Amino acid sequence: MAKQSESVEDDVQEKPAKSRKKLFILIGIGLLALLISAGGVAFFLLGGEDAPEQEVSAEPVQQEAIYQPLDPAFVVNYAVSGRQRYMQVSVVLMSRDAAGMAKLNQHLPLIRNQLVMLFGSEDFESLMTPEGKQALRDKATLAVKALLEKEVGNPVIESVLFTNMVLQ
Repeated sequence: MAKQSESVEDDVQEKPAKSRKKLFILIGIGLLALLISAGGVAFFLLGGEDAPEQEVSAEPVQQEAIYQPLDPAFVVNYAVSGRQRYMQVSVVLMSRDAAGMAKLNQHLPLIRNQLVMLFGSEDFESLMTPEGKQALRDKATLAVKALLEKEVGNPVIESVLFTNMVLQ
């Protein structure tokens, strides 16, 4: 009987040792799975691109305006009711394209000619009103843009500006 009781005691002591081993293995596997998943989450959240994303603005950045004065001032004469009348106007071309403005410089004599012809064809009385002056400025802008489109391949300028206008 002594042998039987010893074998029963050995079985009782072996079972808790085997259960502890299984328990440690299961805990180890659980901790390893937890560490791997935590590492994956950390990599996903913290990893990625080294450079931060730059926001693209919704509206394009407008370039700085470039002005090209057409010197000397234009002087145009009119015959109104038997009297000699004059208009003197200082003109500046405005653009935002530096390369286009460089191309424009070689066509300045052609632009001046176009504007002299336009100014000479206007009715002097209509130029006395602010609306008439604005209409002339709009016509000048369209005429110069059309001329540059034909000569350079793009309108280059944004606007024709009158910096000084004297009607006499």
